[in-house]
Amino acid sequence: MAFGKSKRSEKKAEPASEEPSTEAQDAPVEEVVEDEDPLLTLARERDDAVDRWMRLQADFQNHRRHAQTNIDTAVANARSEVLGEAVTILDYLDMALAFEVTSEEAKNLKVGVEMTRQQLQALFDRMNVRAVTAEGAFDPSRHQAVSTVETDEHEPGTIVEVVRGGWTIGEAVLRFAQVRVAAAPDAPADEAPADEAPADEAPADGAGSTGDTAHEEVAEAADNGGVEEGVEGSA
Repeated sequence: MAFGKSKRSEKKAEPASEEPSTEAQDAPVEEVVEDEDPLLTLARERDDAVDRWMRLQADFQNHRRHAQTNIDTAVANARSEVLGEAVTILDYLDMALAFEVTSEEAKNLKVGVEMTRQQLQALFDRMNVRAVTAEGAFDPSRHQAVSTVETDEHEPGTIVEVVRGGWTIGEAVLRFAQVRVAAAPDAPADEAPADEAPADEAPADGAGSTGDTAHEEVAEAADNGGVEEGVEGSA
């Protein structure tokens, strides 16, 4: 009986011996996770921080360039609008200087107008505003055709007259030059032959009178013959 009890005790003791082995296998795994090198962790965090910083720097530079572009565009548009009005003022000054004056007071006034125009032209020179050349061939990128002139003295597409001068600011057009452009004249219509009169025109004096007279003579002869036949028949 004692021997049987000892066997039972041995069987019960076997599961207890397996549990420590399982814990022993799991223990090294936990030690690997806990024992990660701190230098590697710091290096990874450093790389992440540097990457985020570079991304923020790129976003900031893009935003800065975009904002500067908007500012430059707004300034250029405002400058073009002001200089466009100044160009019109220059046209009025040129119109005033085109008149001839005789009195001393008018001459003094004209001198003041000339000085004003010189100051305005100096402003255009500083702002890189230049007059558009309106000679030679028509250029749709700088010229605006207001009409065409049929002529043989100029080649078709050539500028004949400048109605209003144009201006550029840098490479952009501030105001198109309004011009008149030469065009080839229309070909003359074919003339009708001399011996054939147009259908819608009346015949010349005397034309057709011979035909009318002959027709009247035939009618008279027929009438006379009819009368003579009637006389003979009655006789």
